Amino acid sequence: MVINLTTKNLILEIPKVKMANKVLDYYIRNREAFKKWEPIRGKDFYTLKYHNITLKTGIQKAKNGREYSFLIFEKEDTKKEKVVGKLTFSSIVKGPFLSCFVGYSTDNSMQNKGYMTEALETGIKFIFNTLGLHRIEANIMPGNISSLRVVEKLGFQNEGLSPEYLKINGKWEDHVHMVLINH
Repeated sequence: MVINLTTKNLILEIPKVKMANKVLDYYIRNREAFKKWEPIRGKDFYTLKYHNITLKTGIQKAKNGREYSFLIFEKEDTKKEKVVGKLTFSSIVKGPFLSCFVGYSTDNSMQNKGYMTEALETGIKFIFNTLGLHRIEANIMPGNISSLRVVEKLGFQNEGLSPEYLKINGKWEDHVHMVLINH
């Protein structure tokens, strides 16, 4: 499945299995930076085999319309050598709900450039205009000020705090429930 979205500075692409080495490199480069925002990763997570399987599964989920996970590259990186971010719209529900969750991460060396705001804004257009969904939900730890700022800039509204929502880095963490409605 080929879906490419472009912004002023970025290319968002549904990855192909052959990109597993680039995904692995992304997570290895950012291992320490991501640690405080993600679940504890097993040793297998940092293997090519793991990411080959994950990408195959992700491609199938995209074909079935259940999840769209995009790798983010800078436009000037024409060979798409270095992943600078990841954006995933998951748990897509159709019918009367028409909703999904969004999760994202940015390469530690690329933060505070506005890349995630740019990527997410384009992803939102895809979700609302192409897929016709009505609601996007983001759950963000209260201490992740940069991430909260991204969704606030794009119009997400705070629907409250979800106590002990996800187990992050070995500890149950509260999350702010942010929502964007397609009006």
